[in-house]
Amino acid sequence: MNNPRPPLKSLDDALVELLGFATFLPDVESVSTFDADGRVLAQDLVSALHVPPQDNSAMDGYAVRCADIAQTSGLLTVTQRIAAGSSGVPLESMSAARIFTGAPIPPGTDAVVMQEDCEVLPADDAQACMRVRIKSAPTPGQWIRRAGEDVTLGTVVLSKGTRLTPASLGLAASIGMHLLPVLRRPRVALFSTGDELVMPGDVAPAQMKPGSIYNSNRFFLRALLVRLGCEVTDLGIVPDQLDATVQALQKAAQHHDLILTSGGVSVGEEDHIKPAVQSLGSLNLWQIAIKPGKPFAYGRVQAAHFIGLPGNPVSSFVTFLLLVRPFLLKLQGATDVAPKSIALPAHFNWTKGDKRREFLRVKRNAAGGLDLFANQSAGVLTSIVWGDGVVDNLPGQTITQGDMVWFIPFSEMLG
Repeated sequence: MNNPRPPLKSLDDALVELLGFATFLPDVESVSTFDADGRVLAQDLVSALHVPPQDNSAMDGYAVRCADIAQTSGLLTVTQRIAAGSSGVPLESMSAARIFTGAPIPPGTDAVVMQEDCEVLPADDAQACMRVRIKSAPTPGQWIRRAGEDVTLGTVVLSKGTRLTPASLGLAASIGMHLLPVLRRPRVALFSTGDELVMPGDVAPAQMKPGSIYNSNRFFLRALLVRLGCEVTDLGIVPDQLDATVQALQKAAQHHDLILTSGGVSVGEEDHIKPAVQSLGSLNLWQIAIKPGKPFAYGRVQAAHFIGLPGNPVSSFVTFLLLVRPFLLKLQGATDVAPKSIALPAHFNWTKGDKRREFLRVKRNAAGGLDLFANQSAGVLTSIVWGDGVVDNLPGQTITQGDMVWFIPFSEMLG
């Protein structure tokens, strides 16, 4: 009597289990701040100064004392000129300083009046100072950026585990960091399985044999890995043979942190990934209750992590975003690995809720809702190109036009 198959693991349970295996890589590198986009900080960045370092002007205009304006009907003598990168002297009574954006505020100043609210008057003679009339009474603190209002000395500006962005690189530079401590990039070996696969350029479309298809997965998986900061070794296409699959896995396990495969993880007679992995190590996860993407596997091959993705292009793409991406981010030490979803109205009907959790390819429209791609097949890669995200639809859930649904933008998961 055959033993019944165990129930499929839910996505949430699979992700928790998968991330439990992703212990971060211990090696720390020091890289130029110019080159650290997308890398993960290995330690907190603590500021050694205030940013800005001193009070400075937020506008081109005139630095004044508010009390002087009432006494002089707004007419002040301009006694100094302070540009960014220079410094002034204490502001004299009944005087103003011509000041430019970013220039330090001279002592005694309590406001800056922007130049549009000032009228410059000619000097009485060649020896006299220029005068300025302040046309609107300033309030104390007006247009002054205070020292430390952005960053205070001694504060943590970026925490360990932060995945660096262009904005955070600018923040790191603002506290004087020209080198950043980051965890090293994961080394990933990538290969596809399938006798039907052909590489573009090797065979012209007109000469394709019946049953052959071009290997699209290899291209988008490599691009996704590179976007996530991985060092990728592309091992090509492995034929549907158990010995060849075992040899490819043995080779890939050398000097790599992760082996990522596409295809061969189902239960057909020509699907050799499962027995090959089990012969060399262990298989911890096998098949997930999601659509598309049920044939997903995680295990170990010697010291390397192993993840097997489905062969259907959409299944491979979606499972990479939902499972492989957070795994790789945690491997690099990132603390924020989950994509953010937003509630939006569905501008479509979905009357056939599946027993598995579904990820429907959709696109935002000008009315603020979501349109559904007509063909939700796991092999229709045009749905990914057309769409800009997926609806996360719970098992058995139908959708009626106007219902609020959870939308995960591809922009949340493609970098």
